[in-house]
Amino acid sequence: MRYRWMSGAERDELWTRWKLGESASAIARALGRTPAAIARHVHAAGGIAAAPRRRAPGVLQSREREIISRGVARRLSVRAIARQLGRAPSTISREIRRHGGRARYRASQADQRAWRAARRPKACRLAARPRLRRVVAAKLAAKWSPRQIAGWLPVAYPDDAMMRVSHETIYRSLFIQARGVLKQALIAHLRRGRSGRRPAAAVGRPTHSRIPDLVSIRQRPPSVEDRAVPGHWEGDLLAGAHHTYIATLVERQSRYVQLVRVPRKDTATVVRALTRSVRRLPAGLMQTLTWDRGTEMADHRRFTLATEVQVYFCDPQSPWQRGSNENTNGLLRQYFPKGTDLSAFSQAQLNRIARQLNTRPRATLNFHTPAATLAGIVASTG
Repeated sequence: MRYRWMSGAERDELWTRWKLGESASAIARALGRTPAAIARHVHAAGGIAAAPRRRAPGVLQSREREIISRGVARRLSVRAIARQLGRAPSTISREIRRHGGRARYRASQADQRAWRAARRPKACRLAARPRLRRVVAAKLAAKWSPRQIAGWLPVAYPDDAMMRVSHETIYRSLFIQARGVLKQALIAHLRRGRSGRRPAAAVGRPTHSRIPDLVSIRQRPPSVEDRAVPGHWEGDLLAGAHHTYIATLVERQSRYVQLVRVPRKDTATVVRALTRSVRRLPAGLMQTLTWDRGTEMADHRRFTLATEVQVYFCDPQSPWQRGSNENTNGLLRQYFPKGTDLSAFSQAQLNRIARQLNTRPRATLNFHTPAATLAGIVASTG
């Protein structure tokens, strides 16, 4: 298929379909294009549709140019046309002079020419501020998220208004490489490692086998829900290549993370590893644990007897009920991309990675760190 220019209407349809989650192949069939052409267009924009252009409120509108054109044809003076429009005579004079003078002024041509001339590409904030760009790049390399960086900057530089940038600007500077601001290699440090924004898509989760004497999350004390009381944790297994796993534990109030090395997924191994880890915590710091419906916690009664920690299980296909843990597992994919053999990591290495996460500011904690938040909780409970 020969390449042909994409019209504005086609671009609008492309982005509408893309936001609805259609594939490049489906969009290509609808527009009569090749999938490669659609993919190139989306990739060049970083998966982000450009904001629609709008005329500034004070500029001449197309209907006003029609009145100017009719006034010129009737040989009205500039001041007479200006009175009709409620504009300054100098505005009308400049408009006529810019677009061919009285002899060649045409409303439609003048309007199109003014619309094209109004495009003034503006350098983004990171391009104009080298110091800010260096700080952002360093934090991205340290695996901070753009939102964490944007929230941390006012805390770290409270008196420097030049050290401010939104997380959206950081994402766009990474995804839209035509800006030439941040190196593409930094994309690998993002949580998902994607080179562009993708529309949300529903992903199903398989159901798990029945767990003996399961205690539903619906029986969990109401005090757990509002996160006002410390000591309530969420947990899950993070899967890697070759059937390797890491247990992840997150305290709901502070978002403090513990990573536990588990050699195998069977319930005896997992329960034994979790029990050892929980016993190292300050007394009373873990009161409940909310887990997904994985069979690795089938022997939860033994865990409760050994630790005095009650285990609650989520509803089927409801990972959002352990939202803090799900979010943390997403953060951990920066350190353990899918396909990583997790058996290669020692417990000491896992502890170092957990320490990095626990010393990163979190938006949900008003950009305090989980470690500092947990330390405050422990100190207050004395």
